[in-house]
Amino acid sequence: MNESISYFIQQVINGLTVGSTYALIAIGYTMVYGIIGMINFAHGEIYMLGTYITFIVIAGLTLLGIESLPFILIAALIISMMVAGAYGFTIERVAYRPVRSSKRLIALISAIGMSIFLQNYMRLAQGSRDLAQQSIISGSWSLGTDEISVNLAYMQLIIFVITLICMVLLTLFISRSRVGRACRACSQDAGMTNLLGINTNHMIAATFVIGAMLAAVAGVLLGLYYGVVNPMIGFIAGLKAFTAAVLGGIGSIPGAVLGGLILGTAETMTGAYFSAQYKDVVAFSLLCLILLFRPSGLLGKPEVEKI
Repeated sequence: MNESISYFIQQVINGLTVGSTYALIAIGYTMVYGIIGMINFAHGEIYMLGTYITFIVIAGLTLLGIESLPFILIAALIISMMVAGAYGFTIERVAYRPVRSSKRLIALISAIGMSIFLQNYMRLAQGSRDLAQQSIISGSWSLGTDEISVNLAYMQLIIFVITLICMVLLTLFISRSRVGRACRACSQDAGMTNLLGINTNHMIAATFVIGAMLAAVAGVLLGLYYGVVNPMIGFIAGLKAFTAAVLGGIGSIPGAVLGGLILGTAETMTGAYFSAQYKDVVAFSLLCLILLFRPSGLLGKPEVEKI
């Protein structure tokens, strides 16, 4: 009995670890949708780029003889966020801004085209095979009692801490900063925001950049956690994060976080008690159920059209 309880708690921890990174990616979807009402389907590829950049930075610094682990991790995180932010800005300028006033289907096709372009770009640049990296952060703590005990890996703790820091900083940025208030104004009424002298193009671009940087953080964390990357991981992670955003309520940042945690836990529990082959079935079954019974999501609010 105690072993069953320990196993259950361990799987909850593992699920929250993966769910935390889903939440970071899902925030990018929900921020873009909240302001311009469109889905950035190239967002998963930004996560994939962040993972590749992490591997490249770690390999490069190691070849230079740098052995300081904190320096390597901080450098990988900063460089990945900077490069991902640049890609997010470019995606907005190239794939969204020219078609923003067109029908939504055109913007959707443009985003899918950008996603395919980035996948094949990385396939040509880095190869199509899996790239593996030896774990640079190992070890764990044993928590609990002699009867009920679980292991908390150092990497899991890092994921929890960095995710929490990112969520707090994002919340403060959105609620306290001038740019954050301008972004919220754009989400309420972009036309009126323009009349008030706020450049909505700049605010939309800032939203893409912030979302891309958070996706890069997720790429760094999951890259270090799993130690494997390939050009297709962005597509799968992007679908999962989009599912999390819809599950929590597309357009709601707290909803994206809640949806990511629920989805990560559900996937892990399915793999632990049934089979890992069914975890994707459970993930998208949740999406279907939430669309059937609560289309606005768990924390989302139904849109009200003014007449």
